[in-house]
Amino acid sequence: MTGAATGRGRIDKRHAILEAAFAVFAERGYAQACVQEIADAAGVAKPTVYNHLNDKETLLRHAMETAADTVGADCLQALARLRDDVTDLEAALRDCAVRMLKVCNSPRARALRSLTYAQLGTLPDLADLVQDRTSGRLAEALADRLARLALSGRLRSCDPAVAAEQLLALLTGPLEARTRLGTRKVTTAELEAISAAAVATFLAAYGN
Repeated sequence: MTGAATGRGRIDKRHAILEAAFAVFAERGYAQACVQEIADAAGVAKPTVYNHLNDKETLLRHAMETAADTVGADCLQALARLRDDVTDLEAALRDCAVRMLKVCNSPRARALRSLTYAQLGTLPDLADLVQDRTSGRLAEALADRLARLALSGRLRSCDPAVAAEQLLALLTGPLEARTRLGTRKVTTAELEAISAAAVATFLAAYGN
C-alpha cells in the first residue's frame, strides 16, 4: 500500500469516527455515551478510536468542530446567491434567508445546538468554538455581501456588520422560538414566513 493510500485511509477512518461520535453524542448525550459505542458505530476497534483521538473529551471537541464546520459551510453556500447585481433584492434576500434557515433547522444543526447547550456548565468554551465556526463566519460573509449591496446603491449606507447582525437576529430569534430551542422541527412554510417577515423588516430599515 502506498503512503498516499495509507494517508487517505487514515483520514477516511478519522472522518468515520468523528461522524459516528457526533451521532452517538447527539443521541445519548456526552455523559451517557461510551467510546465502545462510538467504535461500534464507526466500524472500528476501540483502540483505533484512541489512536486517532486521545480521549472522550477530545473526541467530543473534534466531533463538534467537524459538525460546526459542515453547518457553517452549508450556511455560506446558502448565502452564495446574494450578489450585488441581483434584479430583485427582496426575492434574493428571502431565498437566501430560507436556505439558511433550512440549514439551521437541519438535524445536524439542531443536534449541534443541543450538545452545545448541554455542555455549557462543564465545557463552556465549546460554545465559542461552535459560534465562531457557524454564526461568526456567516455574519462576516453576510456583512461583506451587504457592504457590496450598499456600495452599489441597493441598500442605504450602513455599518454592514451591524446590519448583518440585525438581519440574522430577525431570522434566528423566531426560529429558536418556533423550534422551542431546537427541539421541534418546523415546516418549510414556517421558515418561509419567518424569512418574509425578517426581510420586510430589514428592508424597511436599510432598503433604498
